[in-house]
Amino acid sequence: MIKISTKMVMYTTLVMSTVMVISSENWFSMWMGLEINMMSFIPLMEKNKNYMSAESKMIYFIIQSMGSIIFIFMMIMNPTIMILEEMNNQICMMLITLSMAMKMGMAPMHMWFVMIISKMNWKNCTILMTWQKIAPMFIMSNTCQNSMMINVIAISSATMGAIGGINQTSIKKIMAFSSINHLGWMTICMKFDNEMWMKYLAIYSIMIIMLTINMSKKSMNFINQINTNMKTKTEKINFLIMMLSLGGLPPFIGFLPKWLVIQTLIQTNSYITLIVLMMLSMLTLFYYLRMITPIIMMNNLINKWNLKSNNMKNINLMSFCINMMLPITMIINMI
Repeated sequence: MIKISTKMVMYTTLVMSTVMVISSENWFSMWMGLEINMMSFIPLMEKNKNYMSAESKMIYFIIQSMGSIIFIFMMIMNPTIMILEEMNNQICMMLITLSMAMKMGMAPMHMWFVMIISKMNWKNCTILMTWQKIAPMFIMSNTCQNSMMINVIAISSATMGAIGGINQTSIKKIMAFSSINHLGWMTICMKFDNEMWMKYLAIYSIMIIMLTINMSKKSMNFINQINTNMKTKTEKINFLIMMLSLGGLPPFIGFLPKWLVIQTLIQTNSYITLIVLMMLSMLTLFYYLRMITPIIMMNNLINKWNLKSNNMKNINLMSFCINMMLPITMIINMI
């Protein structure tokens, strides 16, 4: 186990490195921010000194290094080649976009992401699914010039995220594939508006944080543990709402970012992309429903001494309020 003081330093550098990437004025300081970000996250992955911890750190280091090598290589090569400058610039930007997709774990370079998440604790999973996406997404939004490429990356990520999660029993793996699917939706936003993916990522992060707090407190790692570990009816209803919100089902808050994307795709006549994304979103909803079904269908009897709720009332209330924010604001607007 690492010391608390070391943890604090690593968390601070993790936050500062992302801020450094966002506020950079040149490519080199962006690359440096990404490297600091990687070296800050690796020590945080240290939990127990076993082969799973070592293996996940090694995989993460190799993948992130490969992404950074492509990024810096394109950065150096771009000004040196003078033949067909326009063409060269476009290829460089495409490769930088691909390197950022690799860093985030987008399809088809996504299997490392699933492997690592299944070997980490819930806190690190949350960081990897939310905060670690900010810096690469920011660079990607500045470099994506080819809309066809963005379409291909987004649809392939949404497809792999939807199909990959169907046969899983591990909640962590389901969350990883769900994250890949949501990345597809976020990437498609880059074609139209930079603010849109930021809004999507912010709402998605809130939903993931609420879910992982619940999973961590209840020590749930597999689907068959959900029904037995959920003690009270309130917890079950709350979990049900959170999963439906993550699936993007109206009237929950998870529908809002998808609504923004759908609206923009309709306005720009991108109907085929929209239909594909919506159909794949239905597939993700299917495996969320698989997680919820035991809670709805089965009624387990619990002894009274097992009903001790370990400070979960406030968390349940908060997550319920956040998920119901969309209908509440709509009712207020109508009044």
